[in-house]
Amino acid sequence: MTTYTILIILSGLVIFSYLFDLVASKTKLPSVLLLLLLGIGIRYFVDRMHYETFNFLTILPTLGTVGLILIVFEGSLELKYEKTKNKLIKGAFLSALFILVTTVSILTFIIYRITGAAVYTCFCNSIPFSVVSSAIAIPSAGALRGHSREFIIYESSFSDILGIILFNFCITNSTISISSFTGLALSTSLIIFFSAVSCILLLYLMGRIIHHIKFFLIISILIMVYAIGQSHHLSSLVLILSFGLFLNNADTINYAYFRTIFIYKNLSNDLTQLYQLSAESAFIVRTFFFVIFGFTMNVYELNNLNILLNGLFILITIFGVRWVYLNIFQKENSGAELFIAPRGLVSILLYYNLPEPLKIPQIGTSFMFMVVLGSSLFMSIGLLLSKKHIPEKQELNSL
Repeated sequence: MTTYTILIILSGLVIFSYLFDLVASKTKLPSVLLLLLLGIGIRYFVDRMHYETFNFLTILPTLGTVGLILIVFEGSLELKYEKTKNKLIKGAFLSALFILVTTVSILTFIIYRITGAAVYTCFCNSIPFSVVSSAIAIPSAGALRGHSREFIIYESSFSDILGIILFNFCITNSTISISSFTGLALSTSLIIFFSAVSCILLLYLMGRIIHHIKFFLIISILIMVYAIGQSHHLSSLVLILSFGLFLNNADTINYAYFRTIFIYKNLSNDLTQLYQLSAESAFIVRTFFFVIFGFTMNVYELNNLNILLNGLFILITIFGVRWVYLNIFQKENSGAELFIAPRGLVSILLYYNLPEPLKIPQIGTSFMFMVVLGSSLFMSIGLLLSKKHIPEKQELNSL
């Protein structure tokens, strides 16, 4: 394959992704679903033509990690904090926490019944299936308005953070003791402190850089700090969410000392450009990640009735738990929030980061693919069905 052929393919994928985004904005069909199907179609064509391919599984986790960082950062840059939103933020956090813990508990039992593996192993394997993917949820939240849209951004981001914290805790503590929880409290406090210091330093750096290359430098520093934190099993996604929120709300801090040092003339314009750059970068990375993920899947394994039935049990559990929580504790929801609980990028990353001794053969990549595809399809159908009712209900709720 020549250099020009590769360039044509890569450019074509970006163009297709752009068209998929246009289709998604009109139909509420997630572009991620279309990208997965495109990846599957390319794999089918390559297999039929007997072309040799690269082992894309070697780059998939790295690509996914960068995509996760950019998507969460992009979403957090849209959030404006107000005291009136404390209830919304608290509700989103409690929703993410309750749904995560409950879903993990039930899925642990289901995986144990399916495989007969040790409970600890089943618990670790259940976590990737229990985390809402902000990489899919945040773009899909564009179908909603105001309160509901911000709820999904906060909830999916909190779900990612809590899921990563729980995952790191699980794989580093095969036995639970007091020291395990002490270590968890210490690491959580450390990342919160680290996030606060990093936010201040990065904002100061933004105001002092006079070189015309500024924003890719900031994003590169963010990615590097995230990677350093994750390599020490710290939930560095807290830093990404915090920095986006901090940047977008820094101008509301009224301390004279802070404003003199950190608030500079072009901050508003810089934020607009940083948001645009992170959004377009996230678009590119998301495109290649989900096309490659679809390409690496062996769809023929979905002919296995056990995979389909067990995947269906997991999907019922995911949306059943969500329906119960929203109808009991979040009664003011528009109804569409029920459907926006996709599994995707973060689930795939957590699955690939499972240590080999903890991986269960029956819960393989085809099983993950089934859940990712099924949750995206359910979200698509749900958003299409609720499309006509969302504006009316949200308008009534805002009165």
